[in-house]
Amino acid sequence: MSWVTIIWSMAASASLTLAAMHLLVWCRKRAAWVNLLFALTAIATAGVAACELWMMHSETPREFGTALRWLHVPGWLVVVSLVGFVWVYLRSGRLWLAWAACVLRTLSLILDFLFTPNLNYREITTVRHIRYLGESVSVGEGVLNPWMLISQAGLALLVVFTVDATITAWRRGSRRPALWLGGAIVFFTLASTVQIVLVIWEVARTPLTPSLFFLGIVAVMGYELSRDVLRAAQLSADLRESEERMTLAAEAAGFGVWMWSIPGNHIWGSERWLRLFGFVPGAAVTFEEVIQRIHPDDRELVEREVRYAVEQRVVYAGEFRVILPDGTQRWIAARGRMGPDTLGNPARMLGAAIDITDRKQSELRIEAQRNELAHLSRATLLGELGGSLAHELNQPLTAMVNNAAAGRRFIAKGHTDPQKLDALLEAVVVDGRRAGDILRGIRDMIRKDEDVRKPLDLNAALAEILRLVRPDALGRHCTLVREFDSGLGAVNANRVQLQQVFLNLIMNAMEAMDLKPAETRRIIVRTERPAEGEVRVSVRDFGDGLPPGEPEKVFAPFFSMKRSGMGLGLTIARSIVEAHGGRITAANAEGGGACFSFSLPTLPEDGATVPDSPRSGGGPAA
Repeated sequence: MSWVTIIWSMAASASLTLAAMHLLVWCRKRAAWVNLLFALTAIATAGVAACELWMMHSETPREFGTALRWLHVPGWLVVVSLVGFVWVYLRSGRLWLAWAACVLRTLSLILDFLFTPNLNYREITTVRHIRYLGESVSVGEGVLNPWMLISQAGLALLVVFTVDATITAWRRGSRRPALWLGGAIVFFTLASTVQIVLVIWEVARTPLTPSLFFLGIVAVMGYELSRDVLRAAQLSADLRESEERMTLAAEAAGFGVWMWSIPGNHIWGSERWLRLFGFVPGAAVTFEEVIQRIHPDDRELVEREVRYAVEQRVVYAGEFRVILPDGTQRWIAARGRMGPDTLGNPARMLGAAIDITDRKQSELRIEAQRNELAHLSRATLLGELGGSLAHELNQPLTAMVNNAAAGRRFIAKGHTDPQKLDALLEAVVVDGRRAGDILRGIRDMIRKDEDVRKPLDLNAALAEILRLVRPDALGRHCTLVREFDSGLGAVNANRVQLQQVFLNLIMNAMEAMDLKPAETRRIIVRTERPAEGEVRVSVRDFGDGLPPGEPEKVFAPFFSMKRSGMGLGLTIARSIVEAHGGRITAANAEGGGACFSFSLPTLPEDGATVPDSPRSGGGPAA
């Protein structure tokens, strides 16, 4: 066997072997497009080598022309696959240059089969035999076809596209693949083009051997991909070790780790994570199966927030309930982060989860205890108001009795003036409604209720409390002054809980002035908007003030400035305000006395208020 046959057969075999390996990789992992494009380049290189061997062993001009015509087919595939490989592997290059190179090379292939004998020659006059690598090989001579410049232009555009992509990848920081791959394609393509031009134009007396140059490109491409495989294997080993460490640390901390493969909809979870959701160890779980384990009341919210985190590439964090197969319920806190693939598309979400059932149960117990204390505090305050409330109810009831008695006297005397009777009955109705309002206010304040929040007009809620405490204020010779902002925005709040805060602050203010002269007993209740999206309520008295240096100490549990106080009223008030997203403060006011203020966020609708709110304005309320 001759050296020519050995070398070209080995080149074709090596190319086909590499192509088979990378085709197998692509078949197992369809997303590995670089492996498919490399395999096509290697197959095309083997085809070019076969056509070159056919040409060198041709005996007639016709056979030589046919071999040269078919050489353009694998030559076209080389250009197209190289353009695709550079585009995918380097992730750079101008798209219009890529299309121009492919279109021009496709045009040359079409013209190759339109012309006779091929794109390179109009006519092959003779086949000469020359010595090459110690044996006789065939080279053609004839009339050149100027249309072959289109084929050379396609190779030139391949070079331009590769240079542009290499520069972009270099600037982006991918310097090694840009230097090796881009440099190899440019160098060997230019060398191949020069060799083809010199042989076709009969400047060099050698056979066409572009396959040897293409083999150099295939070797560099294969080396780069092999480095990627080795690096991926090393990363896989490091990742496996890191995963074991992470799993061990997570298990020690009580966390369960999980990973959701989004394209395949497969969730891997550690044994602890699988136990948290009631799955058996090693179970293959889908996203829908996990969602079905979540409590129906939390299911829709969790699914919506997870998908939002995937679409917006943000961190997911949430707490929800899980129903286990045996019917038991547990609280889970989960957190996850989305990871994209090489093209930036959502590929996976990794995260951790932990059982927070004990914490949630403690929070619920604390909340129940807080509500119980709040209820007792309201009952205690209303007990102190008992005498004043009796006096307040006595007024409308006495008026109703007097008006009804007057009506009966008119009837007994025969004075049945319809207008006077109607006026008396209207007065009875008004006084009855007034008594009903007082009773409803008492019932709402003392009733245990759930933390149901609705849009609330603070001015209206404050006005109800001022009406409630007005009899006690009169008995204490205390003047209530209200300074309400008529443009106050609505807040999202529990009406009864906030009224408890109002009542506590106003009652404390009145008690702080019991030993003061009657003419100085004054309470200013003010509402205002200190900033956009915020409202403030303040209660200012003219008593002895707060402990000097530590005014905030009054919010501490069991601290009281009253002999009979439990020291829980202001503590409960602070917890209620903070639960509503606000903050309460205490300070000594200028001119004597104390001022308690708390701020709350308003609803998003600017200026929205609750219907049927009373008209607000300055001036004394009692």
